[in-house]
Amino acid sequence: MPGVATDSNPFFARWTAKGSNLCLGHWEISYLGSPLQLKPEIKQNDMGTYAIYCFFDPDDEMFAEGSREDDWVIENAGRLAELFGQHDIPISEDNMRAFYRAVNLQDWRCGSCGGCL
Repeated sequence: MPGVATDSNPFFARWTAKGSNLCLGHWEISYLGSPLQLKPEIKQNDMGTYAIYCFFDPDDEMFAEGSREDDWVIENAGRLAELFGQHDIPISEDNMRAFYRAVNLQDWRCGSCGGCL
């Protein structure tokens, strides 16, 4: 798996598709360099993190969607605790926030690339 965690974030996340076919990708996520096994419903979908997902106006807040970090961590605490437990990752708020920050950098939305328009 390409990519490694940084000193500030033990998680590395990459959405495999680029350009105008984002919907054809999947998540590759690792913790301290070890790949995580993700359930299909997580691996094949966007993560619901907050950003502006608009290819023609990426600075317009009107096109922002998803949950900001605090809300996202609360909404996803259960599934993250399960995922972390399966991979012997300490279940902590800090790790949940680090996970959010890693996936938020690569998150996407259907239509955000303009490929299906």
